[in-house]
Amino acid sequence: MNPSTTHARLVVDELVRCGVTDAVLCPGSRNAPLSFALHAADAAGRLRLHVRIDERTAGFLALGLALRSGRPVPVCTTSGTAVANLHPAVLEASYAGVPLLVLSSDRPPDVIGTGASQTIEQAGLFGGTVRLAVNAGIGGDPARSRSFVDRLVAAATGASGGPPGPAHLNLPFAEPLVPDEPGEAPAGRPDGEPRTRVVPAARQVGPLPLDPAAPTLVIAGHGAPEDLLDLPVPVVAEPASAAWPAGVRTGPWLLGASPALRPAQVVVAGRPTLHRSVQRLLADPDVTVHALADPRGMPWTDVAGSVRAIGSLPRLHPGRSWTDRWRAADAAAAEALDKALDDPAAPGGLRLARELVAALPSGAQLVLGSSNPVRDVALAAAPRPDLTVLANRGVAGIDGTVSTAIGAALAHEGPAYALIGDLTLLHDTTGLVLGPDEPRPDLTIVVLNDGGGGIFGLLEQGDPAHAAAFERVFGTPHDVDLAALCAATGTGHVPADLPDLAGALVPAPGLRVVEVRADRRELREGHAKLRAAVDAVLAEVF
Repeated sequence: MNPSTTHARLVVDELVRCGVTDAVLCPGSRNAPLSFALHAADAAGRLRLHVRIDERTAGFLALGLALRSGRPVPVCTTSGTAVANLHPAVLEASYAGVPLLVLSSDRPPDVIGTGASQTIEQAGLFGGTVRLAVNAGIGGDPARSRSFVDRLVAAATGASGGPPGPAHLNLPFAEPLVPDEPGEAPAGRPDGEPRTRVVPAARQVGPLPLDPAAPTLVIAGHGAPEDLLDLPVPVVAEPASAAWPAGVRTGPWLLGASPALRPAQVVVAGRPTLHRSVQRLLADPDVTVHALADPRGMPWTDVAGSVRAIGSLPRLHPGRSWTDRWRAADAAAAEALDKALDDPAAPGGLRLARELVAALPSGAQLVLGSSNPVRDVALAAAPRPDLTVLANRGVAGIDGTVSTAIGAALAHEGPAYALIGDLTLLHDTTGLVLGPDEPRPDLTIVVLNDGGGGIFGLLEQGDPAHAAAFERVFGTPHDVDLAALCAATGTGHVPADLPDLAGALVPAPGLRVVEVRADRRELREGHAKLRAAVDAVLAEVF
C-alpha cells in the first residue's frame, strides 16, 4: 500500500477513535487519499460522510454538525483556493467556540513555491483563528501521526486546557494518490482507544465580589452557561442563549424604559450582541458590571470596558420589590406588545417570529439567521423551554446559514426548522444542493422574503434623510423567484401567509422552504409604534 493511502487511512482511523462520527468532504485530486479513506469508513459504518461541491458550504455544514452535536467534525478539501474558502466557517467556529477540524490536502513541500498548479502556502493559512495548526510530513512514523490527530482534536474540543474552536491539519500527499496494492494501515491501540487519551481540563473560579442583596440583572448572550434557569433575579436572555427559556420575554423592550427597572449591578453571561439597549446599560457608569467566567475558557465580553470582575455567580437574594417590579412590567409590556402585533399592519418579521416560535412542535430545533430573524425572535416571541435554539453569533454573518441549519438538523433527533431572511438564503444557495446519495435532513426553512435587506431600515442609514441612496446600496432589492430557485435545486417550496403558517410547519420529511412574504417599507415606522405602545403601558405601571 502506498504511503499516501496508508497515511490517509491512519488519520481517518484515529479521528474515529477520538469520537468523530460525521465528516464532510469536497471533491478534489490532491485529497483523493482522504476521499477514499473517508468513503471506506462510511461504508463500514464507522462514520457518516457528507459530500459537497462547494467548500464554503461544506465548512458551514461541518460547523452546524459540530454546533449541535458538540463533537469535533472534520471538513476535508483539496489544495489551493479550496482551503481558503473555509475561512468564513473557521472564523465563526473560532469566535463561537465550535470544534471544527480542517483537513487540507497539500502538495509535497518541495513543490511549494515552484509555480506548480493549484498550490499556495497552506501552512498557517488561518493564522491565529485556529487553536492549533499542524503541518504534517509525508507518511511519517505511524505513532507520531496518530498523536498529531489526538493533539488536534484535544485543541479543538478544549480538552487540552484552552477554549474550544477550529484546528487545522495540513496533509501533504505525494503520488500515487489512489489505492494500489491491498493492505491495512498500521493498527492503532487494540482496545479501539485513541493513541493518546486527553483528560479534559477542569476549570474552577471563585465567586464574584458583588452584593447579593442589591437589585441585580443578568444579561445572557450567546454561549451563556446552562445553569441560569432558576435565578431569583430577572434575566434578559438572547434566543441562542441557554438561559432564554428563563428570560424575561419583553426584556429588550424594558431596558432603559423606566428608572424603576434600572439595576444597581449587572452580571454578563456569554456574549450579548443583539440589542443596543444592552450595550447602553453596560456602558452606564452608575451601574456595576461583572461577568461570569466562561466554563469553556472563552474570553469574556466587555465592549464598554466596564467589567469590574470575572468569576462565578454566588447565591443572590435581592429584595422582593425588585423582582416584583420586573414581573409586573413584563406582564404589562407583553400584553401591550401582543395587542400591537395582532394588527396586520405591524412589522411582518416580528409577527412571523411570534407565530413561528409558538407553533413549533415540542422538541423542535430552530436555527435563527443573523440580521433581523434572531432579533425578531428576541423582540416578539415568548421563550419556550422545550425548543433548542441555535444561531451563528460568533461573528454574526449571514453567510453559510442554510448549510449550518442543514448540519444542525442532521445532528438533531427531532423536527428541525430555520428562520432566515431572503438575502441569507441567496447568500448560501449552494447549501440547497445535495447529491442523490447524501444524507438528507428533515428540515423546514422558513424564509421571510421582503425583497432585500430589511435590517438597514432600522439603522442610521435608514433615516429618511438618506432615502436617495438607501434602496440601492443598503436595501439591495432583488427579483429572485424563490420557488424557481427551489425547483432548480430539488427543494420543496411552500408559499404561506401567517394565518396558515401552523399548517405549513407540520413536521414533514425532507428539505423544504416555506416562503412568507412581507413589506419592509414601513419597518422603521412599525418598530417605532411598538416602542411607543410599550412605553405607554409602562408609564401607567410606574
